[in-house]
Amino acid sequence: MKRIIVLLLFVLMLASITYYLYITVYTSPAPVNINRALKKEETENVTAKALLNKATTAKQFVKKNKYNEQVCFLIDMKIRSGAERFFVYDLKADSVITSGVVTHGRCNERWLVGRKYGNEPGCGCTSLGKYKIGNAYNGRFGLAYKLHGLESSNNKAFERFVVLHAHECVPEEEVWAEICQSDGCPTVSPGFLQQLKTIINASRQPVLLWIYES
Repeated sequence: MKRIIVLLLFVLMLASITYYLYITVYTSPAPVNINRALKKEETENVTAKALLNKATTAKQFVKKNKYNEQVCFLIDMKIRSGAERFFVYDLKADSVITSGVVTHGRCNERWLVGRKYGNEPGCGCTSLGKYKIGNAYNGRFGLAYKLHGLESSNNKAFERFVVLHAHECVPEEEVWAEICQSDGCPTVSPGFLQQLKTIINASRQPVLLWIYES
């Protein structure tokens, strides 16, 4: 009889320990990586500040040059390629309407590590600077928009056939990995290009696209 009681007590104790471990280990929330959270918040603050600074300059530019004063496209090349770094910006409300993922140029390398920029024909690099979005056409990748570089850093964009177009290798949403690279074109996802198409086609004035590194 005593053995049975001892055995029952042992089973109850084991069950209690098992339940405790389940509650404390399996049902407790996952620990938060404070450093990662702070870094993400810091990055978002820097991005927002850079957007506001560029938008302030963009407002002056579009008004002076008779571009669309409601909206412009801002691309921050400092942000990793898997993140949304193509911003459709409302110049009146000082807010981001929508955003998407966009490629950068590989500069004729198999895979470009980091960032390099160029403007010479055949360089395969992204060119920083302001662009006027030109006429639409159907090309090698379907719908595309010609781009006219407006600064010395990108004034050969038209000659280089640098255009705004879509490709299936570009994801519709953010990813942790780096995405595909282009030969200098700001290439977006098919779905995001359709959103841009609606904005561009509805505009009676040229839309400003500005590629920069914050």
